[in-house]
Amino acid sequence: MSGADFKVVLLGSEDVGKTSLMKRYIQDRFQCRPHQNTIGAAFASRTISTRGRQFVMGIWDTAGSERYYAMSQLYYRDAKAAIVCFDLTELVTFDRAKQWITELRNHEEDCKIYLCGTKKDVVDDGIKAPALSHEKALQYAKGIGAVYMETSSKTGLNVGELFQLIADECVLPSIHNRDDSIKLRPSPNKNNACCLAS
Repeated sequence: MSGADFKVVLLGSEDVGKTSLMKRYIQDRFQCRPHQNTIGAAFASRTISTRGRQFVMGIWDTAGSERYYAMSQLYYRDAKAAIVCFDLTELVTFDRAKQWITELRNHEEDCKIYLCGTKKDVVDDGIKAPALSHEKALQYAKGIGAVYMETSSKTGLNVGELFQLIADECVLPSIHNRDDSIKLRPSPNKNNACCLAS
């Protein structure tokens, strides 16, 4: 997993803004002109702090094109969290997000799901109307035990908060369960023994 402590995967249709979301989080920048479509998947990582410790979050940005659909299973295997994205102004991308979630549930039962409505700035600026209400998306997320958040990669709205929430909820269980987790040597001084925070 390229040296990362835990794995997060971005899933969703083409052009919903997965790459923009990752670039805003990793590089804190937004590219106005369209990105070249992701081929297969792209990887990035970032050190993140949670519960007084630092960990490396590995993020896989997968291609949304149907022709790469079969490959996506390779990238979400063993992921601790999946950000399933849809465009707030395109209903078809919400329907596709639901299909991704069904797929995840069938193959990665322990993967926590974060449903992400992207391009909130487009709605807030009145450029396009939302394709579904906040309440409907939230109700769906609650029904499947997922977290729902609306983001804007252009303004940065809720981007850092989303990834921080993932770290706070997922990182420590993933570290405890890793085969190559940190092995602590017994201390000769019992009063000086250390342990992983729980």
